[in-house]
Amino acid sequence: MAKSKSVYFCQNCGAESAKWIGKCPSCGEWNTYIEQIITKSSKQTQLSYASEKQVPQKMSEIQSRKEGRISTRIIELDRILGGGLVSGSMILIGGEPGIGKSTLALQVALKLDHLKILYISGEESPQQIKMRAERINLKNDNCYILSETLLENIFTHSLNLEPDLLIIDSIQTLYSDKLESSAGTVSQIRETAASLLKFAKEKNVPVFLIGHITKDGTLAGPKVLEHIVDTVLQFEGDHNHMYRILRTTKNRFGSTSELGIFEMGSKGLREVSNPSEILITQSDENLSGTTIAATINGVRPLLIEIQALVSSAAYGTPQRSSTGFDNRRLGMLLAVLEKRAGFRLAQKDVFLNIAGGIKVDDPATDLSVIASVLSSNLDLPIEKNICFAGEVGLTGEIRPVTRVEQRISEADKLGFKKIYISKYNSKGLDTSKFKIEIVKVSKVEELFRSLFKKN
Repeated sequence: MAKSKSVYFCQNCGAESAKWIGKCPSCGEWNTYIEQIITKSSKQTQLSYASEKQVPQKMSEIQSRKEGRISTRIIELDRILGGGLVSGSMILIGGEPGIGKSTLALQVALKLDHLKILYISGEESPQQIKMRAERINLKNDNCYILSETLLENIFTHSLNLEPDLLIIDSIQTLYSDKLESSAGTVSQIRETAASLLKFAKEKNVPVFLIGHITKDGTLAGPKVLEHIVDTVLQFEGDHNHMYRILRTTKNRFGSTSELGIFEMGSKGLREVSNPSEILITQSDENLSGTTIAATINGVRPLLIEIQALVSSAAYGTPQRSSTGFDNRRLGMLLAVLEKRAGFRLAQKDVFLNIAGGIKVDDPATDLSVIASVLSSNLDLPIEKNICFAGEVGLTGEIRPVTRVEQRISEADKLGFKKIYISKYNSKGLDTSKFKIEIVKVSKVEELFRSLFKKN
């Protein structure tokens, strides 16, 4: 007869306790423990795909092999993954409902028409997936659709079909017969993810998982889920904007600083090959408080528009608000302007916005932020063919930034006439190959005089 016991799991980190406790000793979160009834069968059935028993091997005895990556035929996704899918890897993609996770997974499945794809959906029927495939106007006769949530049945179909790629939508809907708890609980997510990983490694089949997120924006389920998978992708974006940003938060086979931009349309997700053009407002009118920053995200140079608004504090206490930029760093830059450059901003409201709905953490945007704040404070516009790349220190000096040649090259390619960089970035810089005028400054005061001396 089956034996059952009651245990408590932390929904945040997956820690287990014999009784309910208010604060998790592992992650420090409050009120995250939930009760689950676990029934252990006296006869545990082994999955049929289990390989022969492994034995320890010397490092010199292990044969190394170089396997080519599987291209997803989506350039942005391939670059984020480090060149494509690695055989036997597990990729987890998370994001808000309706952000485009299932659409991206279906586009990958339908574009790989030279491979056998098994698309498992626990949330939609095959008819609903067919309607979505017709909407994005893609066809693939090698893509098999299965609506199933029982893990053991999924493995049975996978062993019979022998697919080249397995897509699960979503991991929170799966459950195993080994556990009596319902789908989506900590124990079920942990069990199903571990079993899928074992299947991926032993059958050398890449597995693409879709995961839900919590109200805090983190992936739902225990943290062990993120440790199990090889790559974690995060889909970001605002439902009021058409652009979607795909970030890499973990990647065992590539860089974790990559970013891909997609545009959501009536025919699915379209990759944006030149994001600099869409992140800059196409306007003929020069407006105060608007500047262009030359940033680097991963290996890709981006030119983004920074908007600032400086006004008198109407309610006594001045406000400091930023969207897409670190609010504490904004406060530091305002203090530098107050102390080092003599601008009285302590009694003024300052609002900062990164156009396009993206978030940046590149220190090279400091120079552009200061320029936009000064422009708005003086109500003097800066020409739209000028961009900036420099970090601002606490002493008011303009510090050098990395990969300045790539930033200059991107600005030159997009037709900018002038770029401001740090004076200390000029060492070893060959300016003869650029048509753009390069202005070198070392202090915030020099930047101010150069920008507004004619006014």
